[in-house]
Amino acid sequence: MSATDTLEPTSPVTTVKAYLRPIDGTGLAAFAAKGKGNPASRGTNKVHTVMEGQYRSLSYVGNHAPVVVDEPLHLFGQDTAPAPGEIVLSGLGGCLAVGITAVATWKGVKLSKLEVFLEGDIGNPAAWGAGGALEKTPPEMGFQAIRVKVLVEGDATREVLDEIVQHANFYSPVANSMRNPIPMTIGLVDA
Repeated sequence: MSATDTLEPTSPVTTVKAYLRPIDGTGLAAFAAKGKGNPASRGTNKVHTVMEGQYRSLSYVGNHAPVVVDEPLHLFGQDTAPAPGEIVLSGLGGCLAVGITAVATWKGVKLSKLEVFLEGDIGNPAAWGAGGALEKTPPEMGFQAIRVKVLVEGDATREVLDEIVQHANFYSPVANSMRNPIPMTIGLVDA
C-alpha cells in the first residue's frame, strides 16, 4: 500500500473489558438487610496457632491450609513466610478489597481491576518484651502508621470509584479494629 492509497472506512474498534468475577448481589442485599434488622449482631472468627520452632508458626482456620508465619533473618527467624505484621496488613488489604467489591456491587458499579498496596511502619524496640526497651508503652509499639493505596478500575468515574473506596474504608471491620482500641484478654488454657 502506498502513501497515496486511501483506506476504506471500517467499523469502529471496540475494546472488550473483562470484569472481575461478581459477588451475589441478592445475597449481599439479604446480608445487609439482616444487619440493618439487628445492628448488634456479631460473628466469631476462630484461629488455632501452633508453633513449629524458632519463630515459624502455623495458624489453622477452618478446613483451609494453614497460614504460615515466620520472622525475617534479621529478627532471628528463617524467613520462610510472611512476618506477623505482614499478615496483619494482608488481612487489612483483603478486608478493604472485600468492602470495595461489596460497595461497588451495592452501587451497581462493575469493577475490572482492584489492587490494594499497603505499607506499615512498625516498631518493636522492646524486643517482644524480652529485655529490650521495656520503658516503652503499648501505644508506642506496633504499627505507628499505615499507608494504603488502591488501584481500582470499573465502569464509573474516578470520583465515584474514590467514593466507593472511602465508604468501604469507613465501614471495614479490620480497618476499624486497627483504628480503634478493642478489649483483648489473654490467659492460659485450662488444664
